[in-house]
Formats: sequence, structure tokens, C-alpha cells
Amino acid sequence: MELYRSHVLVCGGTGCTSSGCLKIVEKLGEELKKHELEKEVQVVKTGCFGLCEAGPIVIVYPEGAFYSRVKPEDVERIAEEHLLKGRIVTDLLFKDSVEADKIKSIEQVTFYKKQQRIALRNCGIINPESIEEYVAFDGYSALAKVLTEMKPEAVIDVLKRSGLRGRGGGGFPTGMKWEFTAKAQGDQKYVACNADEGDPGAFMDRSVLEGDPHAIVEAMAIAGYAIGADMGYVYIRAEYPIAVSRLQIAINDAKKHGLLGKNIFGTDFNFDLEIRLGAGAFVCGEETALINSIEGKRGMPRPRPPFPAHKGIWNKPTVLNNVETYANIPQIILKGAEWYSSIGTERSKGTKVFALGGKINNTGLVEIPMGTKLRDVIYEIGGGIPKGKAFKAVQTGGPSGGCIPADYLDTEIDYDNLISLGSMMGSGGMIVMDEDNCMVDIARFFLDFTVDESCGKCTPCREGTKRMLEILEEITNGRGTLEDIDKLEKLAKTIKSASLCGLGQTAPNPVLSTLKYFRHEYEAHVIHKKCPAGACQALLEYIVIADICKKCGICATKCPVGCIDGVKGKEVYFINQDRCIKCGACMGACPFKAIKKG
Repeated sequence: MELYRSHVLVCGGTGCTSSGCLKIVEKLGEELKKHELEKEVQVVKTGCFGLCEAGPIVIVYPEGAFYSRVKPEDVERIAEEHLLKGRIVTDLLFKDSVEADKIKSIEQVTFYKKQQRIALRNCGIINPESIEEYVAFDGYSALAKVLTEMKPEAVIDVLKRSGLRGRGGGGFPTGMKWEFTAKAQGDQKYVACNADEGDPGAFMDRSVLEGDPHAIVEAMAIAGYAIGADMGYVYIRAEYPIAVSRLQIAINDAKKHGLLGKNIFGTDFNFDLEIRLGAGAFVCGEETALINSIEGKRGMPRPRPPFPAHKGIWNKPTVLNNVETYANIPQIILKGAEWYSSIGTERSKGTKVFALGGKINNTGLVEIPMGTKLRDVIYEIGGGIPKGKAFKAVQTGGPSGGCIPADYLDTEIDYDNLISLGSMMGSGGMIVMDEDNCMVDIARFFLDFTVDESCGKCTPCREGTKRMLEILEEITNGRGTLEDIDKLEKLAKTIKSASLCGLGQTAPNPVLSTLKYFRHEYEAHVIHKKCPAGACQALLEYIVIADICKKCGICATKCPVGCIDGVKGKEVYFINQDRCIKCGACMGACPFKAIKKG
């Protein structure tokens, strides 16, 4: 075993890969060779560190120097100054990672202070393509424990006492789901993993599979032992090539080391895993539609009951959880139900991973104990709203969730609290909106997504969501009426109660929550034909402020349709609203800020 004096961890998640981390790894290799440091310094390509806003990220240990937004041209300085001469390149450090000329540990960085990483415990720490590194961090110890020390029913009992609930959206108790499947009659049973996260802005499951794929392999094998299954399937969208590649490497290495296959750990337990690629249909996040797709059928939901625990894949009893749910299980087995249940709230135990995005300074992946306040996530972990704008709302649960206004910033995040506010936990998307967001347009955006993703099987979802979208488009284009608002609300409640699957049942949530908390914005659109946020293009007016206008005519020269009239040097310019196409070119061109949205 080789020993190194320094380890250079480079984020190799999708976000940092898209912004050039592979070039940084390549350049580091060249610089280490140039300075003859290959035997002293090891470069490790990890999964996501979480703080995506600061990527590409490079952390050098043992100092813990946290370099952010690293460019290939920065690597030469890091190698020569830090790795060769031992002098940290302070101007490349993440702004919050140093205090009084002392390097903070990563746990002391504000973004990480209130986090508790269980599902993400190895992401950004280990090389996800190395089974040896996973084993070095207690990997497969939980599987060894259950196979050699525990009966299947004891494993299920630990999960039940831990209070772990499914992290895929519904929050059903994991131990109960496993118990139902274990007790179901069947000559063959299956374990399935839902890695088909399709919410706009969500990347929690992808990051776990990219950063710690062996955790999912281990957890699924534990599930197989607990319910009496010898076969498992990971259903993952093909748009996640890095996650697919690393998961396949993990499966292959587990088989090579006897951790999948026959007689695992010398017992009579057999278990194997296969990957099934999805084509990116949002409806396949619904469990019965996912099962149909695994079987090679069109991804459409089935009526329930029967539930997958009794009739799942090929009508055999199947336990189905999402990636984040499985990622918690090895730690629960190793540390105990009492440890896990001590984290979180009375009815929502443990931690939850969120993809924090939108109008927020620190975009990225966060894992917080249940019960953390929304305010702490947005203003401490997230760093607040850019450009000093006012916080307006946060959307949780993606297209299935709702918008929570500023009045509820001190709400503790758990399953029940979010549902009581008209939203939901969902898989973990958290999109922040500021004063410039129109809540009617936000509802229209999510309905547009849902209409595209509806499988079309049931009439309430297929036709009802289209009618809702049409009404929202009329309102945002200034053609809506007060009767349309009432009709929209009635349609939403009908679709919610009459749709076949979770997609249709939750599709109205963005509309219902925005109607509940921002009805005045809907009324402004239909009564005054104005968008209070200035976001709906059809309702915009660009107006020249006479007292500020310098009569220079720059705005008129930039207008693509010639709708700005005036005489240079003599007249204040005027925008003809009948001809204006609302492009905003004039406002962007005016150096004196004499044009405003009206």
C-alpha cells in the first residue's frame, strides 16, 4: 500500500464535470509529473461536494485547503506553490473557508455547519470507482452484519424502529413496506431501486449514485436478505451517464469480490443486481409505471391495489425504494435504530437531502436533519437571495409540490408540516423565488411540465391538466377573467381527487398553493391586466422616464421594430405600446436607466 503526504480531491460530479473538472485532473497529472510528485501526492476524483455554486472544487489534504471555481490555468500555481512549496494559494480559496489567515475545516464552512451527512456521507470523500475505498469507510460491514448476525425479521425490526420513511415523495415507512413484502406469498421476489428522478432542478439521487454507488448495492442486498429476494433492478434514466457508469463499475467490482452473486460472505444467501435504463419519462417515477418499464412495457401506472409488495415486477412481490432511502440503510444497520431515530422530529426521523436552487447564493446539494427551519436552509446554508432581493417563496417537491411564502420561513421541515402548507417533501427539490418571480407564471411553468409528462391513461390528468394550462396561459397573457380563477380552482380540486396515479393527484399542487397564498397576483392579472412582478411578457410595458431621458436616441437605434419615436437632442423619446414586442432591448441599451418596466 502506497502512502502519500498529500491528497488532492477533485469534484467529479456532473456539475463540476460540465464546468471542466476533467481538464483539471489532467492538468494536475501533468504538473505532478513535471515536479516529480507522483509518489508523494495522490489525485482522487470524487463525487459531488454539494456546494455546486463554487465548482469546480479542489480540496487539498491534510491542510483542508478548499479551492473554488478552479480553472485549468490555476492548477500550475496550486501545484507549484501548495503541493511543491507548501504555500497555500489564498486568492483561490473559497471565500468562507478561511478566517484570520487560518484554514477552516470543511465542517466549519457556513454551507456545511448545519448539515448532517448520512445519505451523502461518502460523497466528495472517496473515489466512487474504488471498492477498496468504500470498504475502508466501513463499506459492506452492514451487509456482513445482517448475513452473519441477524435474522431477516430482525433487519426489518431495526428499520421499523428507526422511523425511516421513503425519501421518494410519499414518505411511507420503509420497515413496514419491507415487512409487507417479506410476508407476501411468492416463489420469487424482487428488490427495485427508483433512480428515475425527473423533477426540474432535482439531482439528489444522481449525486449519491455518482459519489457512493456501493452504498446502494449494499443496501439493496440487505433488502434482498430481509424480504427473501435473490434479484434486484436499479431503474435509472439514461440521461445520467456518469451515474450509470459508476454504478455498473460498482456492481462489477462487488461481483468480483464475492459481494454479489452466490453464497455471499460464505452464507447460503444469493443476490444479483442489474441496471435498467429509462428514457426520461417523468411518470416512470411512479412505482407501478416504473415496474411496467422494467418489464419492457410502456411506462403507464397500474391501478392499486394490488400494491407492488404483493404484485410487483412480473406480478411477484417487490420492494421498491428510491436511491436516498437505500443510502441511509447501511448506516442504520451499523449504528442502530436508536441512533437514527434520535435525529429529526417525532414523525419524521433522520435527515433529508435537498437540491437547493433558483434565486439563492449557494446553489447545491444539502443534507439537513428533519426539523431544520426553512429560514436556516435559505439564509444560512443557502447564503440568502442574490443582489439583495426580497425572498418571495420556495417551491418544495417539484411539479408535485407547492409554493411556500415568506410568512412560513420559520416552518420546521418535515413531511407533515410541508403537507399542511399545501406542499410536500417530494424527492427533495427546493427552488427559491424572489420578488421578480410571478407566481402565476410559476404555476404555469409546472403545469406545462406536467402536461408534457402525463402518460395519458386517465382522463382527469390527460384532459384536466391541459385545461388548467390553457386557463393559466390566458391569465398570463392578460385575457383571463375572475370566472377563470374560480374555474381553475375547481378543476384543480377535481383532478387531485380523480386521477389514477400520483402524477395527476399532485399536479394541481402548484396551482392550489399559489392560489392560496398569492391570489392577489392572479387578480392583478385579470382585473388590472398587470403582472406585479413584471415577469409576464404580454402584460409588460416599457416606459421612458421623461425626467431622466437624455434625448440621446440610443434606445431607438436598438429597437428591432422601430417602435420608439423622438428627435435626437430635442425630444424625450416615447415607446409606442401598440408596436412594442416587449423584447427589453431598449431598457438594456439605455446607459442612463431612463427606461423602466411598467
